[in-house]
Amino acid sequence: MSKQKLQDIPVNVVSDDGEYESIHLYAAHRKIYPRWITGLWNNWRIFFVIATQLFFYAVPWLQINGRQALLFDLSTRKFYIFNLLFLPQDFIYLTALLLLCAFGLFAWTTIGGRLWCGYACPQTVYTEIFLWVEKWVEGDRPARIKLDNGPLNARKLWLKTLKHTIWIVFSLWTGFTFVGYFTPIRELWSDALVLALGGWELFWILFYGFATYGNAGWMREQVCKYMCPYARFQSAMFDADTLIVSYDEKRGEARGSRKKGADYKAEGLGDCIDCTMCVQVCPVGIDIRDGLQYECIGCAACIDACDSVMDKMNYPRGLIRYTSENALKGDYPERQIVKRLVRPRVIMYTIVLAIILAATITGLVLRQPVKANIARDRVALVREADDGWLENSYRIQIENADEAKHTYRIAAEGLPGLRVLIDGPDQIDVAPTEMQEVGVRLQAEPQIATKGSHDIHFVITAVDKPAISTREKATFIGQ
Repeated sequence: MSKQKLQDIPVNVVSDDGEYESIHLYAAHRKIYPRWITGLWNNWRIFFVIATQLFFYAVPWLQINGRQALLFDLSTRKFYIFNLLFLPQDFIYLTALLLLCAFGLFAWTTIGGRLWCGYACPQTVYTEIFLWVEKWVEGDRPARIKLDNGPLNARKLWLKTLKHTIWIVFSLWTGFTFVGYFTPIRELWSDALVLALGGWELFWILFYGFATYGNAGWMREQVCKYMCPYARFQSAMFDADTLIVSYDEKRGEARGSRKKGADYKAEGLGDCIDCTMCVQVCPVGIDIRDGLQYECIGCAACIDACDSVMDKMNYPRGLIRYTSENALKGDYPERQIVKRLVRPRVIMYTIVLAIILAATITGLVLRQPVKANIARDRVALVREADDGWLENSYRIQIENADEAKHTYRIAAEGLPGLRVLIDGPDQIDVAPTEMQEVGVRLQAEPQIATKGSHDIHFVITAVDKPAISTREKATFIGQ
């Protein structure tokens, strides 16, 4: 076990010479200084960072129908997603969304490993942004190491202060934007300008900002290693045909330095020159040449680094590359990797995804922006009207789940000759996203509504837009 910076619980063990030796179970955290690298995969990371953050920071400011385009208004329990309005009764769609995300992640992981972690995970994205700031302020890896190891002077104090100031401002803006998805962001901005933020808004801005600052600025790879459960159970979704970042040991070993243009194969060396560039660019500080490790987030920074070294040495690229375990062993040529995507596990995930997606889309297409809750009068289940007909009373709550005012009429069907009597106007006006309660009495002839319970249906239809309609089941009690 390494002796550098060891700490924590000491344990006495017997060494090879029979003497007791004190070791520690855990090593202290060592700060990682990722080196900046350019290349194809780094360009993809930059693209996803910019794309995800443009969406996150810009969407709350978009307006549709005179309100925020994407808003989860918890105070009024109304959730706006562009042209759609969801109410608490639409919780099933949230369930469908979570299932789609879960099975989508399972399918993607089975196919391409931890690409989500390497390119789109918020922890990766914000860590990348903080590293950009760090490189811009303090310089690349050697400069940052030299600065941290050097004495505290005016330059060091200035650079550290500038870096952390930018981090904190960015984190607070991130927290502000996050809260803007739950409180109208334009109102939130106006309140912030006059220092009139509510207690909960201020708490969540500071909390989310602190989490961003702490996770991306200080904890970084420790979140991926020790806090994120995905790293622990990803192996259950991997198989020998999953695309992973891999080091070609057959081609690379034995490692060793050499002069450019030398006949290194005659010296028994492989293509790896042991420059450690793949380790220096790794954001979690692992050596991919030791094989796949659970800490690897699949960002492919090591691929870009290794390819750049291979180019300088005039060696073929791909010493470190995306490939599968079976292809690396030579079970099939790498050009057949795409064909290996069609395998039982991937097919199963795809089928489940397709079913959930089809059901969700069908539900959204057939979804009606009107909902009704029907409650019977429990005091008098049935009574006789003045003309001898039997009468049942109900309370109906009509909820207009649309952003336009509608006028509704109520009809009933299920028994011949049913009469509908409404306590108030025959047509009910309901404001946008509001609810109206109305009393309704149904009357039926005694010879038709015989003793017992009879199934009926209330039909609530928008007068101004007949396509908006709902049909709710109820019962009529006869005697």
